[in-house]
Amino acid sequence: MSKQQPSQERTINLELREQEAEGVYANLAVITHSSSEFILDFARIMPGVNKARIQARIVMTPQNFKNLQRAIADNIAKFELQHGQIESGGHLPQISVDGPPAGEDENKVH
Repeated sequence: MSKQQPSQERTINLELREQEAEGVYANLAVITHSSSEFILDFARIMPGVNKARIQARIVMTPQNFKNLQRAIADNIAKFELQHGQIESGGHLPQISVDGPPAGEDENKVH
């Protein structure tokens, strides 16, 4: 009989390089997915301009994307408790992405 050791939380040390520490501003996010991955494209759009350049693309497994969704929901709840309800942005514009495809069998979700 083998003894099961209690599960231990692991600590992950994240390295933040100077370039990434500056951050990238985005006021538009487009989420697409295939059968094996989620793709998050972040863009910056200016008022009155119908074109925006993608500033960053993040590709995640469905499991990691679900963890991100939970973390975002948790952080929004904490933010709203402290600062009040976040107003919805309202109507989402129709988005088309020009450039190389993000993956097969894409489905766009805003």
